[in-house]
Amino acid sequence: MLLKILAHPVFTNLNFHMPIMVDLRHPLVLLTGENGCGKSTLLHSIYYAIRGEAIDGYIYKLEGEAVEPGRVFLFDAEQHNPRAHLEFFDNQPEMKEFIRMASHGQVMLSMFRETFPSFPDGTVLLLDEPEMALSVSNQRRILKMLLELVDQKNFRIIAATHSPVLIDAKETYVIDMDRHINRNVVAADFGVEGQSTIQ
Repeated sequence: MLLKILAHPVFTNLNFHMPIMVDLRHPLVLLTGENGCGKSTLLHSIYYAIRGEAIDGYIYKLEGEAVEPGRVFLFDAEQHNPRAHLEFFDNQPEMKEFIRMASHGQVMLSMFRETFPSFPDGTVLLLDEPEMALSVSNQRRILKMLLELVDQKNFRIIAATHSPVLIDAKETYVIDMDRHINRNVVAADFGVEGQSTIQ
């Protein structure tokens, strides 16, 4: 699956050169880079392209096998946090109680252990920062779970992430967004790691 982005309002504003070619042929693709480099924007763009949706100012060409819209799922760990939507579990009192009492990380692990595996075989799973709220050991656990979804359920997974655990894994294909020219990054005078920025 290859995505060619010919025009995009956000990427043009960020000074990205068009067209942007995105190789999605690997079953486990990671988008990485600095804050504001366009990871989430690209992830959402992939979602729209796979679903065949028309978005103002976004012109693309997707080459590869077609995917049923019902087999494409976008999960944003910040926006789709089940703890912020307890009303969805009114008919599941035990699950509602678990979500109310569990930590954010525990809820995220339950998504990987129970929710994602219930999706149909061949699902395209798009994840925005799935490691959010997870310890390093639990990031290793979700890497194992992602690989199992690929191997056992024929998932294609594309994730935007900052996690070295995921990025450094030999089983992943990494697209580094920092290699593109981009104005929307941390300013050079913001300071460096380990140095105080308090005046």
